[in-house]
Amino acid sequence: MPSASFTSSRTYVRRSRRKGANRIAMPNRPAGNIMDPMLQQGVHAQPSNANVASNSASTSNAVGASTSSSAVNSGAAEYFDSGQASGSGGNSSAASGSSTGSTAAGSSGVSQNQSIGNIYNAVQIMDTTEPSSSLASSSSSAAAAAGPSSSSNSSNLTCNSNFPSTSSASQSSSSSSSASGSGGGVATSCCHQSPYDLRRKISSHEQWCAAAAGASAGQAVAIMVGPSSSSPPLLNPSTSPTNSTTSTSSATSSSSSSSSSAASSPSAIVQAPSTSATFPVNNAPTTGATLAQPPNVHSSVPQQQHCGALPVGGAAAVIEDNNYMLPARKRSRRLYTQSGEIDSAAMPSMEAGSGGGSAASGAAGPTAAQYLQYELADEVLLAIFSYLLEQDLCRLALVCKRFNTIANDTELWKRLYQSVFEYDLPLFNPELCKFVFEKPEESEYANPWKESFRQLYRGVHVRPGYQDKRLPGRSIIFFNTIQAALDYPEERASAAFASGPSAGIGAAPAAVNAGLSNTSSGAATGGGASVNALANIYEEHVTPTEHPGPLIFLHAGHYKGEYLFIDSDVALVGAAPGNVAESVVLEREAGSTVMFVEGAKYAYVGYLTLKFSPEVTSTVSHHKHYCLDIGENCSPTVDNCIIRSTSVVGAAVCVGGVSANPVIRNCDISDCENVGLYVTDYAQGTYEHNEISRNALAGIWVKNFASPIMRENHIHHGRDVGIFTFENGMGYFEKNDIHNNRIAGFEVKAGANPTVVKCEIHHGQTGGIYVHENGLGQFIENRIHSNNFAGVWITSNSNPTIRKNEIYNGHQGGVYIFGEGRGLIEHNNIYGNALAGIQIRTNSDPIVRHNKIHHGQHGGIYVHEKGQGLIEENEVYSNTLAGVWITTGSTPVLRRNRIHSGKQVGVYFYDNGHGKLEDNDIFNHLYSGVQIRTGSNPVIRGNKIWGGQNGGVLVYNGGLGLLEQNEIFDNAMAGVWIKTDSNPTLKRNKIYDGRDGGICIFNGGKGILEENDIFRNTQAGVLISTQSHPILRRNRIYDGQAAGVEITNNATATLEHNQIFKNKFGGLCLASGVQPITRGNNIFNNEDEVEKAVSSGQCLYKISSYTSFPMHDFYRCQTCNTTDRNAICVNCIKNCHAGHDVEFIRHDRFFCDCGAGTLSNQCQLQGEPTQDTDTLYDSAAPMESHTLMVN
Repeated sequence: MPSASFTSSRTYVRRSRRKGANRIAMPNRPAGNIMDPMLQQGVHAQPSNANVASNSASTSNAVGASTSSSAVNSGAAEYFDSGQASGSGGNSSAASGSSTGSTAAGSSGVSQNQSIGNIYNAVQIMDTTEPSSSLASSSSSAAAAAGPSSSSNSSNLTCNSNFPSTSSASQSSSSSSSASGSGGGVATSCCHQSPYDLRRKISSHEQWCAAAAGASAGQAVAIMVGPSSSSPPLLNPSTSPTNSTTSTSSATSSSSSSSSSAASSPSAIVQAPSTSATFPVNNAPTTGATLAQPPNVHSSVPQQQHCGALPVGGAAAVIEDNNYMLPARKRSRRLYTQSGEIDSAAMPSMEAGSGGGSAASGAAGPTAAQYLQYELADEVLLAIFSYLLEQDLCRLALVCKRFNTIANDTELWKRLYQSVFEYDLPLFNPELCKFVFEKPEESEYANPWKESFRQLYRGVHVRPGYQDKRLPGRSIIFFNTIQAALDYPEERASAAFASGPSAGIGAAPAAVNAGLSNTSSGAATGGGASVNALANIYEEHVTPTEHPGPLIFLHAGHYKGEYLFIDSDVALVGAAPGNVAESVVLEREAGSTVMFVEGAKYAYVGYLTLKFSPEVTSTVSHHKHYCLDIGENCSPTVDNCIIRSTSVVGAAVCVGGVSANPVIRNCDISDCENVGLYVTDYAQGTYEHNEISRNALAGIWVKNFASPIMRENHIHHGRDVGIFTFENGMGYFEKNDIHNNRIAGFEVKAGANPTVVKCEIHHGQTGGIYVHENGLGQFIENRIHSNNFAGVWITSNSNPTIRKNEIYNGHQGGVYIFGEGRGLIEHNNIYGNALAGIQIRTNSDPIVRHNKIHHGQHGGIYVHEKGQGLIEENEVYSNTLAGVWITTGSTPVLRRNRIHSGKQVGVYFYDNGHGKLEDNDIFNHLYSGVQIRTGSNPVIRGNKIWGGQNGGVLVYNGGLGLLEQNEIFDNAMAGVWIKTDSNPTLKRNKIYDGRDGGICIFNGGKGILEENDIFRNTQAGVLISTQSHPILRRNRIYDGQAAGVEITNNATATLEHNQIFKNKFGGLCLASGVQPITRGNNIFNNEDEVEKAVSSGQCLYKISSYTSFPMHDFYRCQTCNTTDRNAICVNCIKNCHAGHDVEFIRHDRFFCDCGAGTLSNQCQLQGEPTQDTDTLYDSAAPMESHTLMVN
């Protein structure tokens, strides 16, 4: 038994009374079909004639004229929304017409004609008496009615009287009748039901009224209820039912005496009309069948009515007294009485059967209905309700608040829902072409199962074996094949049109009735309007949200061989427990499995498996066949599908043609033997959240000006490339995860120009992005990492834009541009790659700017094999090898870059590397800031080069170059080194604050130094040594902590027009044997500290320490066993080594080892030694880079 916890009935009644309401007003019964979403207006059903007796017959002739417009009546949504009263048509307009009554003749010999005016639409009654068998020979009566309507919402109701077959005589039956009513009115067929039928509804206290007919003091007391002021009259079950119409004509009728049984008895027979025949009910043979005739009620003392039954005549006071005698919780709702004489035209007559029957007697007490509503335990009601279907529960929810609470129990609806749709979670249709599952606990609806039922109830089902299974209380159509379900809406529309207004009342063929859900056996005049609403679905000017297309549910199974050619706005949705898509399989072996063509603008396919499995031995060519084929001028939605194809010559999904604009989302396109998704020929579309993997060729092809939008797809483990755009393919690719593909993650070729944004492209077995053969594209804010080869490859005249990407942890390089590739590489963060962050080679000419290139396991930027490029405003730092390498004929331009903190060189030119290095900041490298070697001849202009641990600029091994207008300062060793046959040109540079010399030229170095400012360096401003021969012209060498220019070790130089001043140890210091060429130099205001120290008798170590090397005579002491690495100043020889065997060596640069305390004899001119070191005759040799040639 379904479980639920509710408050008890007693507590509920008390709470209701505290809120000021003794009973809950009950809403109108909605007219028309409550569950048929395909019909926007009710279908009038032909009354059913049953148990026709030979002694009783009636005819009804109706002629009317009507001017009305179609209006949509109350539909399924109103019934599912049990919190709202369901009425008749919401936008009905009044109409005028004329109506004539029907005539009837009965076998009882008593006939009566009654005039009816101001009558009510729906007649309901609830009472408790036993059926009387005296109706076996009941007579028929005729009624004619016409009168003004008091309601703008009119509803035409036809009631059929079907008496039980156990009656001793045949019952009278009614023939067809017709009425002309207001626009939007719904003609409904109904039959009488039990008074305790819980599916009937009433609307409010004000809608209850009653009327009595009779002229004598002994007139019968009848209890009658009617829910609205526009309801049809209460009819005697023995009379033929007629339609009550809203009319502006006056009513005329004549009244005759009632039957003898009615005149002699103080009680009257009270009949209850049944619900509409279009409402399926339990125990009916088919959908829409009528109920059995309820029992007649004979009562001398009116019973307590659950819904405010109205006593007629003098019985009102008796009922009111009895009402107050009951306990408060058992009192009925407030009773409304009509006092005084009642005009015979105001209400229909009540006619008893010929048998008369005896009046029931007994004390007033609670009725069965009242007991059900207020006394029966919640658990019992819940158990009863669990046997009902959805329509019955919807009706019960409108009876009272207590029924509403119990009928909306989530477990009840979950059981019903899963019996129909089989889903484990409720599926919602929040908008057009969108079906989503939600966890009940996360849903915004109080009862998500019921709400999902409401949203999906309009659908038909494909469930083999269920086509002939129809249950009362449920309006659902089943089919055995998908094609039958696809054909159903058009067949239905065609049949309904054919049986519409021209076919007449009740002329609909049985074929239409068989296909319509929740319709009666006949068609009414409203059928044409309903079909018009259906036809509007296929018109362009109708909003699709107002008229959604057909909805088809495909239940679990393997549907093989069906060819689905979809050209309308149909929705195909899988329905199964567990993994829905895996349970519903559509498969074909020849031709496309599903094809969408023009007309499928709002079509939907979801939660299915689509397979295309052509036979290997088949001779039929299928290279144009696909698992899913979407043609031009259509925009279907494909959602949550599994798509598989074993075709080796065709893609699994093909989208092609102008205005092909599908939505494909949450699909699994995997394990296909060709391409997964192919978008071509100007097609577009949105592709989101798809799984595309393990396909033999590319996961996605985009070609020939196609421009799809692809977001958040997972494209991986392909046996070829992940995404391939070529031959002018375009598209927008955002937030896709592309990884572990055998070739590149994303390939662009032959004029293709995609836009790739915020994707993650990683772990490619070759590269990440491959742009070649004039490829274009914009790659923006992507994460490209952990690929086996370069993260981005650009070649063969391709020119993409690589912007704001993270390119890192590549097993080779970050960006690799070769084979005359171009491209704009900007604002990227490139780091942690095994080889160079950016590599440019073989005549490639990219623009590289505003990037961060750092922490590479190799170098930062590597330009080689005649590579070119503009490299500007980048930050290149903390790389293992050189920040920038330029080699083998390359000529890049580097401007305004910050190249710093490298573990080797900042910028490294070698093996004929050329190019321009302009306005860069190059600092804090473990080796020198710039190195030039082996024929390289760059232009280095306007740079700031500082903080090098091995000097600022090193030119060696035949290096060349023009160094112009640079600032070279604060380097640990020389600002500029020139050695080993190198011959650079230095012009207008500022070389200062070096922790060693300004410029050191040795080991055969050459060079031209012109117009440079060389100042504040710790050692010599210019040191020329070991057979070097530079040319110095017009330089300013000043404020040095040692000599201005020192020439030693057989070197020579040409000094022309230089200014050398304010240097500590002198202006020009020449070692023994040095004979430079001097011309026009101005040497002045130097401090000559060496000469002053010698003349004052000081040890030279006192002025030099071990950090500088003043040039003077130095000696060796044989007595103290000094070596060639030791030198002793002249004052220490005279004082500390007096009398020793000493030897003059030469005039050169040195500091005094005696003063430094490194000799066995302590210096008498100097204090305690500060450092144990050997004399250095030359500056320390710089460290050369040993570049790994791995790229």
